[in-house]
Amino acid sequence: MAYVFPGTQGIGEIGEQLELDLTPEEVSEYHAYLSALTPAFHLIEQLPDETPPVKYPRTPGYRPEGSENQHNGWVVKSTIKGAAKGKLKGKTLAIKDSVNVAGVPMSNGASILDGHVPDFDATVVTRILDAGGEILGKASCEYLCFAGNSVTGVNGPVQNPRAPGRSAGGSSTGSAALVAAGDVDMSIGADQAGSIRMPASFCGIVGLKPTFGLVPYTGVAGIEYTFDHVGPMARTVADCALLLEIIAGEDGIDGRQRNVEVQPYTKALGRGVKGLKIGVVKEGFGRPETEQGVDNVVRTEIKRLKSLGATVEEVSIPWHNIGSALWLPIGIEGSYHNIVRGHGVGYGGIGAYSLTYMKAFESWPAHAAELAAPIKAVLLSGRVLERHGGRLYAKAQNLRRRLRNEYDAWLQKFDVLVMPTTPMTATRYPA
Repeated sequence: MAYVFPGTQGIGEIGEQLELDLTPEEVSEYHAYLSALTPAFHLIEQLPDETPPVKYPRTPGYRPEGSENQHNGWVVKSTIKGAAKGKLKGKTLAIKDSVNVAGVPMSNGASILDGHVPDFDATVVTRILDAGGEILGKASCEYLCFAGNSVTGVNGPVQNPRAPGRSAGGSSTGSAALVAAGDVDMSIGADQAGSIRMPASFCGIVGLKPTFGLVPYTGVAGIEYTFDHVGPMARTVADCALLLEIIAGEDGIDGRQRNVEVQPYTKALGRGVKGLKIGVVKEGFGRPETEQGVDNVVRTEIKRLKSLGATVEEVSIPWHNIGSALWLPIGIEGSYHNIVRGHGVGYGGIGAYSLTYMKAFESWPAHAAELAAPIKAVLLSGRVLERHGGRLYAKAQNLRRRLRNEYDAWLQKFDVLVMPTTPMTATRYPA
């Protein structure tokens, strides 16, 4: 709706809500003072929005059914052909439904966003098309991307193509399932708490959560500004490296990106592992939730790498087990503020806000009862954390520096740190 500045009564009511204890004279004075700001706000309303350009034609697409969507991995099919030539020429891709594709419906897995259509492409989408890739549509994801069991998305459960009746993981659920099924060569996923890595593990494909800020998050629905990541998923390491090579690098928009260093990742392929220094993280094995078969497979592969010339040593990172605890206040309170205070996009120098997404998101309180269970849990626990003055969120942000430093100390000695991606195989659907 158009910006409207309230009358003196409205200012008085806002003052009461903020417990400012204003006298009637002060209410009148503040009203007169703040009224002078209104012309600037009206000016901003009248100016055209600054959105990234849309370069390639497309249609809204359609919802595929039956054999065309065997594993329920597609939300929308809409073919978008990229440039006539480029590194991705001949490659087909699916885009997670939390990522803007202009003119194509985007629900972010949520019923509350039904009918939302972005008006600009995410940077990663533009880069894929510029490189000659062909996008075939939008891939299913969990409800607002806040689950990992592949059943919370508005269009229903996504089947694991390699293990029927079991979860495809989440929240980049369809992105993994479509690649594993061979429906596309590659896909784009997003990751805040394992949302690329878990479905890649469960579906037996390659998924990479890139270094924070390496790939621009511009045009992707976020959960918490300090750990939003977007990255590549594919059937092979080579294709994953190729896609990363295309999408990585600063775009001049995303505030998460500072002095980003990119490399020709595909040139690292085929070198072998002779001389590679591998640190095996003790805390990644033998966990309470571990399936012994998973540990055995990973340790067998480590032995194979050693036989090929890598050096292997077990290391201990005690704070590895603190990491999930640190994630909780950051993930929960950060997400709570993103939903309740941040209009679904938050505040943090994103650089390209989607006004259409914010408009679609604003009606969520009227439909709160239909939110998925994980979102309701976030709202309830987020309100509890907020009542504690944000202290746990702030302290967890401080402590994660120590966690990062513990990893970095070992990465000064080893090229890679190794552990199972998930300590179990694909799980059965929850009740």
